[in-house]
Amino acid sequence: MVYIAGSLMIVYLVFIAIMFALIANDSSDVTALELMFGLAPFILPIDFGVRFMAQQTPAQLIKPYVLLPISRYACIDTFIATSLWNSGYLIWLALFLPYCLMAVLFSYGVWCTVGFLLLWWLLIMLDSQWYSIVRTLIVDSQLWWLLPIAVYALLATPIFLGQHAGIEKLMELWSGIGTAIEHGSALPFLVVFLLLAGVVAINRLLQYKHIWRELAHVETTKLRSVSKFAFLDKYGIQGEYLKLEMKSILRNKNPRKSFISAFMIVLLFSVLIVFTDVYDGQFMTNFWCIYDYVVFGSVLLIKIMSMEGNYIDGLMVHKENILSLFHAKYSFYSVMLLFPFVLMLPVVFSGKWSLLMVFSYGVFTAGFQYFVLFQMAVYNKQTIPLNTKFISKSGIENNYFQIAAQMVAFIVPVALVSVLQSVVSLNTSYIIMLAVGLLFIATNRLWLRNIYARMMVRRYDNMESFRASR
Repeated sequence: MVYIAGSLMIVYLVFIAIMFALIANDSSDVTALELMFGLAPFILPIDFGVRFMAQQTPAQLIKPYVLLPISRYACIDTFIATSLWNSGYLIWLALFLPYCLMAVLFSYGVWCTVGFLLLWWLLIMLDSQWYSIVRTLIVDSQLWWLLPIAVYALLATPIFLGQHAGIEKLMELWSGIGTAIEHGSALPFLVVFLLLAGVVAINRLLQYKHIWRELAHVETTKLRSVSKFAFLDKYGIQGEYLKLEMKSILRNKNPRKSFISAFMIVLLFSVLIVFTDVYDGQFMTNFWCIYDYVVFGSVLLIKIMSMEGNYIDGLMVHKENILSLFHAKYSFYSVMLLFPFVLMLPVVFSGKWSLLMVFSYGVFTAGFQYFVLFQMAVYNKQTIPLNTKFISKSGIENNYFQIAAQMVAFIVPVALVSVLQSVVSLNTSYIIMLAVGLLFIATNRLWLRNIYARMMVRRYDNMESFRASR
Protein backbone atom coordinates (compact mmCIF):
# COMPACT_ATOMS: atom_id res chain seq x y z
CA MET A 1 0.00 0.00 0.00
CA VAL A 2 2.90 2.36 0.72
CA TYR A 3 4.41 1.75 -2.71
CA ILE A 4 1.01 2.15 -4.37
CA ALA A 5 0.44 5.45 -2.56
CA GLY A 6 3.92 6.66 -3.57
CA SER A 7 3.30 5.72 -7.18
CA LEU A 8 -0.02 7.55 -7.21
CA MET A 9 1.68 10.63 -5.75
CA ILE A 10 4.27 10.57 -8.53
CA VAL A 11 1.52 10.31 -11.16
CA TYR A 12 -0.32 13.27 -9.60
CA LEU A 13 2.88 15.36 -9.48
CA VAL A 14 3.62 14.63 -13.15
CA PHE A 15 0.06 15.63 -14.05
CA ILE A 16 0.39 18.86 -12.05
CA ALA A 17 3.75 19.59 -13.72
CA ILE A 18 2.24 19.17 -17.19
CA MET A 19 -0.70 21.40 -16.27
CA PHE A 20 1.55 24.22 -14.97
CA ALA A 21 3.90 23.87 -17.94
CA LEU A 22 0.98 24.37 -20.34
CA ILE A 23 -0.12 27.42 -18.33
CA ALA A 24 3.43 28.87 -18.40
CA ASN A 25 3.81 28.29 -22.14
CA ASP A 26 0.49 29.99 -22.91
CA SER A 27 0.97 32.91 -20.52
CA SER A 28 2.20 36.32 -21.65
CA ASP A 29 2.21 37.80 -18.12
CA VAL A 30 4.51 35.41 -16.29
CA THR A 31 7.53 33.36 -17.35
CA ALA A 32 8.02 29.66 -16.62
CA LEU A 33 10.62 30.35 -13.92
CA GLU A 34 8.49 33.02 -12.27
CA LEU A 35 5.41 30.79 -12.23
CA MET A 36 7.05 27.86 -10.45
CA PHE A 37 8.84 30.01 -7.85
CA GLY A 38 5.60 31.91 -7.35
CA LEU A 39 4.15 28.59 -6.17
CA ALA A 40 6.98 28.08 -3.63
CA PRO A 41 4.97 29.46 -0.64
CA PHE A 42 2.50 26.61 -1.25
CA ILE A 43 4.91 23.81 -2.21
CA LEU A 44 7.26 24.25 0.77
CA PRO A 45 4.54 24.10 3.50
CA ILE A 46 3.13 20.98 1.81
CA ASP A 47 6.61 19.42 1.87
CA PHE A 48 6.96 20.40 5.53
CA GLY A 49 3.63 18.80 6.47
CA VAL A 50 4.25 15.56 4.58
CA ARG A 51 7.51 15.04 6.47
CA PHE A 52 5.60 14.46 9.72
CA MET A 53 4.34 11.20 8.24
CA ALA A 54 7.67 9.94 6.92
CA GLN A 55 10.80 11.62 8.25
CA GLN A 56 12.31 11.04 11.68
CA THR A 57 14.69 13.49 13.32
CA PRO A 58 18.37 12.45 13.52
CA ALA A 59 18.12 12.30 17.31
CA GLN A 60 15.52 9.55 17.12
CA LEU A 61 17.91 7.24 15.27
CA ILE A 62 21.06 7.58 17.31
CA LYS A 63 20.73 5.20 20.26
CA PRO A 64 22.73 2.26 18.75
CA TYR A 65 25.77 4.50 18.28
CA VAL A 66 26.07 6.55 21.47
CA LEU A 67 28.49 4.12 23.16
CA LEU A 68 30.95 3.90 20.26
CA PRO A 69 34.43 5.42 20.85
CA ILE A 70 33.91 8.30 18.42
CA SER A 71 33.34 12.03 18.70
CA ARG A 72 30.02 12.99 20.24
CA TYR A 73 29.19 15.20 17.27
CA ALA A 74 30.09 12.47 14.76
CA CYS A 75 26.73 10.72 15.06
CA ILE A 76 24.82 13.99 14.83
CA ASP A 77 26.79 15.12 11.79
CA THR A 78 26.29 11.74 10.09
CA PHE A 79 22.54 11.72 10.56
CA ILE A 80 22.13 15.34 9.54
CA ALA A 81 24.13 14.61 6.38
CA THR A 82 21.93 11.57 5.77
CA SER A 83 18.79 13.68 6.17
CA LEU A 84 20.18 16.25 3.71
CA TRP A 85 20.88 13.61 1.06
CA ASN A 86 17.70 11.59 1.58
CA SER A 87 16.54 9.77 -1.55
CA GLY A 88 12.96 10.61 -0.58
CA TYR A 89 13.51 14.09 -1.96
CA LEU A 90 13.67 12.59 -5.45
CA ILE A 91 9.88 12.37 -5.48
CA TRP A 92 9.77 16.13 -6.07
CA LEU A 93 11.61 15.54 -9.36
CA ALA A 94 8.29 14.17 -10.61
CA LEU A 95 7.07 17.76 -10.43
CA PHE A 96 10.19 19.70 -11.44
CA LEU A 97 11.69 17.55 -14.22
CA PRO A 98 8.61 17.32 -16.48
CA TYR A 99 8.03 21.04 -15.93
CA CYS A 100 11.61 21.81 -16.95
CA LEU A 101 11.41 19.63 -20.05
CA MET A 102 8.18 21.28 -21.21
CA ALA A 103 8.63 24.90 -20.17
CA VAL A 104 12.22 25.73 -19.16
CA LEU A 105 14.85 23.74 -21.07
CA PHE A 106 14.12 24.86 -24.64
CA SER A 107 13.31 28.43 -23.64
CA TYR A 108 16.20 29.20 -21.29
CA GLY A 109 18.86 26.59 -22.04
CA VAL A 110 20.69 23.94 -20.06
CA TRP A 111 22.44 26.14 -17.51
CA CYS A 112 19.30 27.99 -16.50
CA THR A 113 17.51 24.65 -16.15
CA VAL A 114 20.32 23.30 -13.96
CA GLY A 115 20.16 26.45 -11.83
CA PHE A 116 16.38 26.08 -11.49
CA LEU A 117 16.68 22.46 -10.29
CA LEU A 118 19.64 23.24 -8.01
CA LEU A 119 17.81 26.08 -6.25
CA TRP A 120 14.73 23.94 -5.70
CA TRP A 121 16.94 21.17 -4.34
CA LEU A 122 18.49 23.63 -1.86
CA LEU A 123 15.01 24.83 -0.84
CA ILE A 124 13.84 21.26 -0.20
CA MET A 125 16.96 20.55 1.89
CA LEU A 126 16.33 23.77 3.83
CA ASP A 127 12.76 22.60 4.45
CA SER A 128 14.04 19.25 5.75
CA GLN A 129 16.24 20.94 8.37
CA TRP A 130 13.47 23.35 9.33
CA TYR A 131 11.19 20.35 9.82
CA SER A 132 13.83 18.59 11.95
CA ILE A 133 14.11 21.61 14.25
CA VAL A 134 10.35 21.98 14.64
CA ARG A 135 9.79 18.25 15.16
CA THR A 136 12.42 18.13 17.91
CA LEU A 137 10.96 21.16 19.71
CA ILE A 138 7.40 19.83 19.46
CA VAL A 139 8.53 16.60 21.13
CA ASP A 140 9.57 18.80 24.06
CA SER A 141 6.30 20.70 24.24
CA GLN A 142 3.18 20.96 22.09
CA LEU A 143 3.36 24.74 22.54
CA TRP A 144 6.17 24.78 19.98
CA TRP A 145 3.47 24.32 17.32
CA LEU A 146 3.16 28.09 17.66
CA LEU A 147 6.59 28.47 16.01
CA PRO A 148 5.71 27.08 12.54
CA ILE A 149 2.31 28.75 12.74
CA ALA A 150 4.00 32.10 13.40
CA VAL A 151 6.60 31.60 10.65
CA TYR A 152 4.07 30.65 7.99
CA ALA A 153 1.74 33.45 9.12
CA LEU A 154 4.64 35.88 8.70
CA LEU A 155 5.40 34.53 5.21
CA ALA A 156 1.71 34.92 4.31
CA THR A 157 1.47 38.59 5.36
CA PRO A 158 1.38 39.81 1.70
CA ILE A 159 -2.03 38.11 1.46
CA PHE A 160 -3.48 40.34 4.18
CA LEU A 161 -1.33 43.50 4.38
CA GLY A 162 -0.53 46.21 1.87
CA GLN A 163 -2.35 48.13 -0.79
CA HIS A 164 -2.61 45.22 -3.22
CA ALA A 165 -2.92 42.44 -0.63
CA GLY A 166 -3.87 39.00 -1.88
CA ILE A 167 -2.51 35.68 -3.06
CA GLU A 168 -1.39 37.36 -6.28
CA LYS A 169 0.84 39.71 -4.27
CA LEU A 170 2.38 36.77 -2.38
CA MET A 171 3.11 34.90 -5.61
CA GLU A 172 4.49 38.04 -7.21
CA LEU A 173 7.04 38.48 -4.43
CA TRP A 174 8.25 34.88 -4.68
CA SER A 175 8.28 34.96 -8.46
CA GLY A 176 11.09 37.51 -8.15
CA ILE A 177 13.39 34.54 -7.50
CA GLY A 178 12.66 33.26 -11.00
CA THR A 179 13.25 36.73 -12.45
CA ALA A 180 16.67 36.88 -10.74
CA ILE A 181 17.65 33.49 -12.19
CA GLU A 182 16.61 34.62 -15.65
CA HIS A 183 19.00 37.57 -15.35
CA GLY A 184 21.84 35.33 -14.21
CA SER A 185 21.90 36.62 -10.62
CA ALA A 186 23.62 34.46 -8.01
CA LEU A 187 21.82 36.23 -5.14
CA PRO A 188 19.00 33.62 -4.71
CA PHE A 189 21.56 30.81 -4.50
CA LEU A 190 23.69 32.73 -1.99
CA VAL A 191 20.72 33.60 0.24
CA VAL A 192 19.31 30.06 0.26
CA PHE A 193 22.76 28.53 0.84
CA LEU A 194 23.43 30.85 3.80
CA LEU A 195 19.99 30.08 5.24
CA LEU A 196 20.66 26.36 4.81
CA ALA A 197 24.04 26.62 6.53
CA GLY A 198 22.51 28.57 9.43
CA VAL A 199 19.59 26.16 9.88
CA VAL A 200 21.93 23.13 9.73
CA ALA A 201 24.10 24.69 12.45
CA ILE A 202 21.03 25.36 14.64
CA ASN A 203 19.73 21.85 14.04
CA ARG A 204 23.12 20.34 14.90
CA LEU A 205 23.28 22.14 18.25
CA LEU A 206 19.63 21.37 19.02
CA GLN A 207 19.95 17.65 18.30
CA TYR A 208 23.15 17.40 20.32
CA LYS A 209 21.60 19.21 23.29
CA HIS A 210 18.47 17.06 23.34
CA ILE A 211 20.28 13.76 22.97
CA TRP A 212 22.83 14.30 25.71
CA ARG A 213 20.31 15.87 28.03
CA GLU A 214 18.21 12.75 27.75
CA LEU A 215 21.20 10.41 28.05
CA ALA A 216 22.39 12.17 31.20
CA HIS A 217 18.93 12.40 32.70
CA VAL A 218 18.40 10.43 35.90
CA GLU A 219 14.82 9.24 36.17
CA THR A 220 13.23 10.37 39.41
CA THR A 221 9.63 10.28 40.51
CA LYS A 222 8.28 13.02 42.77
CA LEU A 223 4.64 12.61 43.63
CA ARG A 224 2.95 15.08 45.94
CA SER A 225 -0.06 12.82 46.14
CA VAL A 226 -0.77 9.28 45.05
CA SER A 227 -4.00 8.66 43.13
CA LYS A 228 -5.25 5.28 44.26
CA PHE A 229 -8.43 5.23 42.13
CA ALA A 230 -10.04 3.26 44.95
CA PHE A 231 -13.39 3.21 43.14
CA LEU A 232 -11.89 0.61 40.78
CA ASP A 233 -11.02 -1.84 43.56
CA LYS A 234 -14.39 -3.59 43.25
CA TYR A 235 -13.53 -4.68 39.69
CA GLY A 236 -10.70 -6.94 40.85
CA ILE A 237 -7.82 -7.64 38.46
CA GLN A 238 -9.45 -5.68 35.64
CA GLY A 239 -9.72 -2.73 38.00
CA GLU A 240 -5.99 -2.96 38.66
CA TYR A 241 -5.27 -2.88 34.94
CA LEU A 242 -7.60 0.10 34.56
CA LYS A 243 -5.51 1.87 37.22
CA LEU A 244 -2.36 0.90 35.31
CA GLU A 245 -3.74 2.36 32.08
CA MET A 246 -4.73 5.65 33.69
CA LYS A 247 -1.52 6.03 35.69
CA SER A 248 0.55 5.22 32.61
CA ILE A 249 -1.10 8.14 30.78
CA LEU A 250 -0.89 10.50 33.75
CA ARG A 251 2.71 9.81 34.78
CA ASN A 252 4.60 8.97 31.59
CA LYS A 253 5.62 11.53 28.98
CA ASN A 254 4.93 9.68 25.74
CA PRO A 255 1.48 8.22 26.57
CA ARG A 256 0.44 11.55 28.06
CA LYS A 257 1.45 13.50 24.96
CA SER A 258 -0.33 11.01 22.69
CA PHE A 259 -3.49 11.28 24.77
CA ILE A 260 -3.38 15.09 24.78
CA SER A 261 -2.73 15.15 21.03
CA ALA A 262 -5.71 12.88 20.37
CA PHE A 263 -7.94 15.03 22.58
CA MET A 264 -6.83 18.23 20.81
CA ILE A 265 -7.50 16.69 17.39
CA VAL A 266 -11.02 15.74 18.44
CA LEU A 267 -11.58 19.21 19.91
CA LEU A 268 -10.26 20.96 16.79
CA PHE A 269 -12.43 19.06 14.34
CA SER A 270 -15.47 19.32 16.58
CA VAL A 271 -15.08 23.12 16.66
CA LEU A 272 -14.59 23.27 12.88
CA ILE A 273 -17.70 21.20 12.30
CA VAL A 274 -19.81 23.40 14.62
CA PHE A 275 -18.70 26.80 13.32
CA THR A 276 -18.20 26.14 9.59
CA ASP A 277 -20.30 24.66 6.81
CA VAL A 278 -17.33 23.09 4.98
CA TYR A 279 -18.24 19.60 6.15
CA ASP A 280 -22.02 19.77 5.72
CA GLY A 281 -22.18 17.34 2.79
CA GLN A 282 -23.47 13.88 3.58
CA PHE A 283 -20.22 12.08 2.76
CA MET A 284 -18.11 14.54 4.79
CA THR A 285 -20.60 14.36 7.64
CA ASN A 286 -20.19 10.58 7.80
CA PHE A 287 -16.41 10.76 7.49
CA TRP A 288 -15.77 13.39 10.17
CA CYS A 289 -18.19 11.92 12.68
CA ILE A 290 -16.53 8.51 12.35
CA TYR A 291 -13.07 10.12 12.32
CA ASP A 292 -13.76 12.01 15.55
CA TYR A 293 -14.67 8.78 17.29
CA VAL A 294 -11.75 6.70 16.06
CA VAL A 295 -9.02 9.27 16.82
CA PHE A 296 -8.28 7.90 20.30
CA GLY A 297 -8.04 4.40 18.90
CA SER A 298 -5.90 5.38 15.91
CA VAL A 299 -3.43 7.31 18.09
CA LEU A 300 -3.24 5.08 21.19
CA LEU A 301 -5.02 1.76 20.69
CA ILE A 302 -3.34 1.06 17.36
CA LYS A 303 -0.08 0.64 19.35
CA ILE A 304 -1.60 -1.76 21.87
CA MET A 305 1.03 -3.80 23.77
CA SER A 306 3.86 -1.53 22.54
CA MET A 307 3.90 0.44 25.79
CA GLU A 308 3.49 -2.81 27.73
CA GLY A 309 6.56 -4.11 25.91
CA ASN A 310 8.60 -2.30 28.59
CA TYR A 311 7.37 -4.79 31.21
CA ILE A 312 6.04 -7.65 29.08
CA ASP A 313 7.84 -10.29 31.18
CA GLY A 314 5.87 -9.28 34.26
CA LEU A 315 2.57 -9.53 32.39
CA MET A 316 3.40 -13.10 31.35
CA VAL A 317 3.82 -14.32 34.93
CA HIS A 318 0.20 -15.29 35.60
CA LYS A 319 -2.22 -17.07 33.33
CA GLU A 320 -4.61 -14.84 31.37
CA ASN A 321 -3.09 -11.63 32.72
CA ILE A 322 -2.98 -10.33 29.16
CA LEU A 323 -6.66 -11.19 28.65
CA SER A 324 -7.59 -9.16 31.73
CA LEU A 325 -5.48 -6.32 30.37
CA PHE A 326 -7.41 -6.49 27.07
CA HIS A 327 -10.74 -6.29 28.89
CA ALA A 328 -9.51 -3.30 30.91
CA LYS A 329 -8.24 -1.50 27.80
CA TYR A 330 -11.50 -2.16 25.98
CA SER A 331 -13.50 -0.71 28.87
CA PHE A 332 -11.19 2.30 29.17
CA TYR A 333 -11.20 3.28 25.50
CA SER A 334 -14.93 2.66 25.23
CA VAL A 335 -15.46 5.17 28.03
CA MET A 336 -13.09 7.57 26.23
CA LEU A 337 -15.65 7.73 23.41
CA LEU A 338 -17.75 9.92 25.70
CA PHE A 339 -15.31 12.78 25.01
CA PRO A 340 -16.00 13.03 21.25
CA PHE A 341 -19.68 12.29 21.91
CA VAL A 342 -19.98 15.28 24.26
CA LEU A 343 -17.89 17.51 21.99
CA MET A 344 -20.13 16.70 19.02
CA LEU A 345 -23.36 17.42 20.88
CA PRO A 346 -23.24 21.14 19.88
CA VAL A 347 -23.40 19.94 16.26
CA VAL A 348 -26.58 18.06 17.19
CA PHE A 349 -28.04 21.04 19.05
CA SER A 350 -27.29 23.30 16.05
CA GLY A 351 -29.38 20.96 13.89
CA LYS A 352 -26.57 19.89 11.53
CA TRP A 353 -26.43 16.28 12.70
CA SER A 354 -28.98 13.95 14.23
CA LEU A 355 -28.53 12.47 17.70
CA LEU A 356 -29.22 9.00 16.27
CA MET A 357 -26.29 9.35 13.85
CA VAL A 358 -23.82 10.53 16.52
CA PHE A 359 -24.89 7.79 18.93
CA SER A 360 -24.92 4.97 16.37
CA TYR A 361 -21.46 5.88 15.04
CA GLY A 362 -20.11 5.92 18.59
CA VAL A 363 -21.51 2.45 19.24
CA PHE A 364 -20.15 1.25 15.88
CA THR A 365 -16.68 2.53 16.84
CA ALA A 366 -16.79 0.78 20.20
CA GLY A 367 -17.82 -2.39 18.39
CA PHE A 368 -16.42 -2.91 14.91
CA GLN A 369 -13.58 -0.37 14.78
CA TYR A 370 -12.15 -1.38 18.16
CA PHE A 371 -12.43 -5.00 17.02
CA VAL A 372 -10.16 -4.11 14.09
CA LEU A 373 -7.69 -2.04 16.13
CA PHE A 374 -7.39 -4.67 18.88
CA GLN A 375 -6.06 -7.10 16.27
CA MET A 376 -2.77 -5.20 16.50
CA ALA A 377 -2.14 -6.87 19.88
CA VAL A 378 -1.13 -9.95 17.87
CA TYR A 379 1.25 -8.14 15.50
CA ASN A 380 2.76 -5.28 17.50
CA LYS A 381 6.18 -6.29 18.82
CA GLN A 382 8.11 -3.00 18.92
CA THR A 383 8.52 -1.52 22.41
CA ILE A 384 7.62 2.15 22.67
CA PRO A 385 9.51 3.85 25.53
CA LEU A 386 7.37 5.48 28.18
CA ASN A 387 9.51 8.59 28.59
CA THR A 388 12.64 8.66 26.44
CA LYS A 389 12.04 10.04 22.98
CA PHE A 390 15.17 11.36 21.32
CA ILE A 391 17.51 8.41 21.83
CA SER A 392 14.89 5.76 21.14
CA LYS A 393 13.66 4.45 17.82
CA SER A 394 9.96 4.46 18.56
CA GLY A 395 7.81 4.84 15.50
CA ILE A 396 10.40 3.41 13.09
CA GLU A 397 9.21 -0.18 13.16
CA ASN A 398 7.46 0.13 9.74
CA ASN A 399 4.60 -2.02 10.96
CA TYR A 400 2.47 -2.35 7.84
CA PHE A 401 -0.21 -4.17 9.82
CA GLN A 402 -0.84 -0.84 11.57
CA ILE A 403 -1.32 0.89 8.23
CA ALA A 404 -3.75 -1.82 7.11
CA ALA A 405 -5.69 -1.72 10.40
CA GLN A 406 -6.03 2.07 10.26
CA MET A 407 -7.18 1.96 6.65
CA VAL A 408 -9.83 -0.63 7.49
CA ALA A 409 -10.95 1.36 10.55
CA PHE A 410 -11.34 4.54 8.49
CA ILE A 411 -12.42 3.33 5.06
CA VAL A 412 -14.77 0.40 5.76
CA PRO A 413 -17.23 2.32 8.00
CA VAL A 414 -17.50 5.24 5.56
CA ALA A 415 -17.88 2.90 2.59
CA LEU A 416 -20.46 0.80 4.45
CA VAL A 417 -22.62 3.73 5.51
CA SER A 418 -22.38 5.30 2.03
CA VAL A 419 -23.66 2.08 0.44
CA LEU A 420 -26.43 1.78 3.03
CA GLN A 421 -27.57 5.37 2.52
CA SER A 422 -27.75 4.80 -1.22
CA VAL A 423 -30.31 2.01 -0.80
CA VAL A 424 -32.15 2.84 2.45
CA SER A 425 -33.12 5.97 4.36
CA LEU A 426 -30.65 7.82 6.61
CA ASN A 427 -32.30 6.69 9.85
CA THR A 428 -32.38 3.08 8.67
CA SER A 429 -28.67 3.21 7.84
CA TYR A 430 -27.93 4.61 11.31
CA ILE A 431 -29.95 1.82 12.92
CA ILE A 432 -28.03 -0.81 10.92
CA MET A 433 -24.70 0.74 12.00
CA LEU A 434 -25.97 0.74 15.58
CA ALA A 435 -26.94 -2.92 15.32
CA VAL A 436 -23.52 -3.91 13.92
CA GLY A 437 -21.79 -2.03 16.72
CA LEU A 438 -23.97 -3.63 19.39
CA LEU A 439 -23.25 -7.08 17.94
CA PHE A 440 -19.47 -6.60 18.30
CA ILE A 441 -19.87 -5.07 21.76
CA ALA A 442 -22.03 -8.00 22.91
CA THR A 443 -19.44 -10.49 21.65
CA ASN A 444 -16.36 -8.59 22.84
CA ARG A 445 -15.38 -11.35 25.28
CA LEU A 446 -15.33 -13.87 22.45
CA TRP A 447 -13.15 -11.89 20.05
CA LEU A 448 -10.88 -10.60 22.81
CA ARG A 449 -10.23 -14.19 23.87
CA ASN A 450 -9.55 -15.10 20.24
CA ILE A 451 -7.01 -12.27 20.00
CA TYR A 452 -5.44 -13.43 23.28
CA ALA A 453 -5.16 -17.03 22.02
CA ARG A 454 -3.51 -15.93 18.76
CA MET A 455 -1.11 -13.68 20.64
CA MET A 456 -0.12 -16.57 22.92
CA VAL A 457 0.80 -18.61 19.85
CA ARG A 458 3.28 -15.86 18.91
CA ARG A 459 4.28 -14.95 22.47
CA TYR A 460 7.93 -16.03 22.35
CA ASP A 461 8.61 -14.27 19.08
CA ASN A 462 6.84 -11.12 20.32
CA MET A 463 8.61 -11.16 23.70
CA GLU A 464 11.99 -11.50 22.04
CA SER A 465 11.23 -8.53 19.78
CA PHE A 466 9.94 -6.45 22.70
CA ARG A 467 13.16 -7.08 24.63
CA ALA A 468 15.38 -6.37 21.62
CA SER A 469 13.69 -3.03 20.89
CA ARG A 470 13.87 -1.59 24.41
